[in-house]
Amino acid sequence: MTRITTRQFSFRAAEMLRQQGIHPVLARLYAARGLADASELSSELNALIAPAQLKHIDAAAVFLADAIDARRKLVIVADYDCDGATACAVALRGLRALGAKVDFIVPNRFEYGYGLTPEIVELTVREKSPDIIVTVDNGIASIDGVDEAKRRGIEVVVTDHHLPGDRLPDARVIVNPNQPECGFPSKNLAGVGVMFYVLLALRAEMRRRGVFTAETQPKLDALLDLVALGTVADVVKLDNNNRILVAQGLKRMRAGRMHAGIAALFRAAGREARRATPFDLGFALGPRLNAAGRLADMSLGIECLTTDDEGRAWAIAQQLDQINRDRRDIEADMQDTALALLDSYDPANKATISVFDDSWHQGVIGIVASRLKDKFYRPTITFAPGGDGLIKGSGRSIAGFHLRDALDLVSKQAPGLITKFGGHAMAAGLTLRADAFEAFERAFEEVGRAWLTQSQLERIVETDGPLEEAYFSTQFIALLDGQVWGQGFAPPVFCDEFRVLNQRILKDRHLKLSLEKNGQRYDAIWFGHIDTLPDRATVAYRLDANEYNGVTRVQLLVEHAQGA
Repeated sequence: MTRITTRQFSFRAAEMLRQQGIHPVLARLYAARGLADASELSSELNALIAPAQLKHIDAAAVFLADAIDARRKLVIVADYDCDGATACAVALRGLRALGAKVDFIVPNRFEYGYGLTPEIVELTVREKSPDIIVTVDNGIASIDGVDEAKRRGIEVVVTDHHLPGDRLPDARVIVNPNQPECGFPSKNLAGVGVMFYVLLALRAEMRRRGVFTAETQPKLDALLDLVALGTVADVVKLDNNNRILVAQGLKRMRAGRMHAGIAALFRAAGREARRATPFDLGFALGPRLNAAGRLADMSLGIECLTTDDEGRAWAIAQQLDQINRDRRDIEADMQDTALALLDSYDPANKATISVFDDSWHQGVIGIVASRLKDKFYRPTITFAPGGDGLIKGSGRSIAGFHLRDALDLVSKQAPGLITKFGGHAMAAGLTLRADAFEAFERAFEEVGRAWLTQSQLERIVETDGPLEEAYFSTQFIALLDGQVWGQGFAPPVFCDEFRVLNQRILKDRHLKLSLEKNGQRYDAIWFGHIDTLPDRATVAYRLDANEYNGVTRVQLLVEHAQGA
């Protein structure tokens, strides 16, 4: 069941924003997202929260400055998703610009799993001979890995943003806004954002030492295209601070001042960098990078982001595009299998979904879980074979159901059932013995039934209400596209009642519509839906400027529609 609602907003806040020069519709949209003052919309770098507020960042800066001065070798241990790849690229480019001797390693997710494990430490020592390991987008849970590094005489700097467990690793220094007693106001930095902040603090420390002056120091803002991509792709909340990082990155892309790999990814995705939006980063560039980590080796993605050779960047971007096509084919097959396995699944009587097939690919189960969660609106975990009698699961959740906490409760109520698990509120991963799947399915369903009410299992489409006819224009769409929307700062979705003049199914998958309101006709499309609508419908939609044969027209992208 899906219900359309309208976001409430403070009329006073909207009026104050309008009086400060904000467009009246934007003022209403911003007020509905909790903003009350135009200063909160600043996208200038000087509005960023100061690095000094991150716990231990000064200690990290001093330690790294000493390491650079002593010519000690740093090795970045990266994660295999888009945030990890961009964080690694930012670390490599930034540290090299500051004079460091630095290399990287990114573990193969199928051989080594996630984080700085003892096996990764051994591999890093064997292949890279580090003096110091710097983790990006991982490490906060790597207690055994850090201990192994120390045993081998290697010091570890952890930069991460994930939630810590009960114990912290015994690293030389940890920079993580989510570690205990860190007063940094934005807990939503992505891994790439944390690394960018470490570089800012390190550069300031090197200025203090006289290595650089304000005139001779490297320009770290050149890294903001990478920071923006990782931040959007990791679906962290776009609070004020993250919006500044993303806005600055988009500004560089639109001006053509981006790295060769970012430009090549835009080209491979058929998108125009001069009109870059967060949507492009999250749904076009991010998936192409993530595909390397899912099906191949993320070092390919990292090379794309670190090469300055445009020809090489384009060759890699084409490879990544092909890997992403393969990923989509595998995903479509897995989704068909999942829907067949769930043929008798009745959402009315179930609070969760757990599904396993021994033909599935480990690298793609998270996306399939996300698709099933969207279809059934239930916390969903999909499992694939993990070797050695184990299966690996990847889960996606719905609002109000903290997935990692749910797995923690299952592991406490049924000790030994889960071999290992980790994650956060909306996404998590776990490993089980293959013969424990059915027991897990029952235990997980019990937690779902205990925690979720019927109303929480109802999908809510939040909208910004009706839109005045004057704003169905490409100029207004350009104004909306110029803002930074995303997770926690939702893109505008409007809602109106329309007469349905015409509807047809496109490519067996999408519903193409002609709608009418007050004598005005609008083209609309509902992707992934083929159910026809009655003559009058309530439609929740986003505005889109659709270019065809050189002509740009307003199109409505339907989020949800139902009989009026």
